[in-house]
Amino acid sequence: MRRASMAILLLFMLILVGCQEDIQSPLEIDMFNSDGDSIGTATLSEQADGVQVKLSLEGLAPGLHGIHVHEFPNCEGPDFKSAGSHLNPEGNQHGLMHPEGAHLGDLPNVEVDAEGMAEAELMVNGATLTDGKNSLLKEDGTSLVLHDGQDDGVSQPGGESGERIACGKIQVGQSGGNESPTDPTKDNKEKEEK
Repeated sequence: MRRASMAILLLFMLILVGCQEDIQSPLEIDMFNSDGDSIGTATLSEQADGVQVKLSLEGLAPGLHGIHVHEFPNCEGPDFKSAGSHLNPEGNQHGLMHPEGAHLGDLPNVEVDAEGMAEAELMVNGATLTDGKNSLLKEDGTSLVLHDGQDDGVSQPGGESGERIACGKIQVGQSGGNESPTDPTKDNKEKEEK
C-alpha cells in the first residue's frame, strides 16, 4: 500500500511539472549600437498583463526616442533593418494613440537625459515570454529596437521615429552579439564606485 501511495504521488508530481509552462523570466538582453558596442541592457520579466522591460542604456543623444519590439531576432548593423517590422500578430495599425492600434510591439517613448543615459520601465501589454501567438520568444525570438527620434504614436507604418540606432535580440540563450564588444556602462559604473 505504501509503495502504491508513493508511486501515485510521484506520478502526480511528474504530471504537475510537465504541465507547467516554460517561463524564461527574467530574461536579460544586451543592447548594441550601430558600431556593435554595448550600450546597456534590457531586462524582460513576465507579468500578469504582459512583459515588463527595464532599460538601462547610455551613450545616446538626449531627448525622446521611439522603441519597439520587432518581429525577428536579427540585429545586423548598421541599420538593423534585419529586425523586420514591428511585432504585430493581430494586424493592427501602428501607434499607442491610434484608434485602430496598436502593434503588440509598440511601446512608449524612452527619455534620454542630458548625460545620454536612459533608465526606464516599460510594459509590452498582452505579450508573454511563454508559448503562444503573443510570445516574444516565438520561433527564434524577436528583437528590441531603439530609434533616433520620437515616435508620434499614430503615423503609419512606424511612427516617424527615424533611423534604428540600437538593437538587442530577444531570445533564450543568446545575447545580442556574436563576440563580446566593449561595454561602456561597466566603465561608468566603476567610475561611480570610486
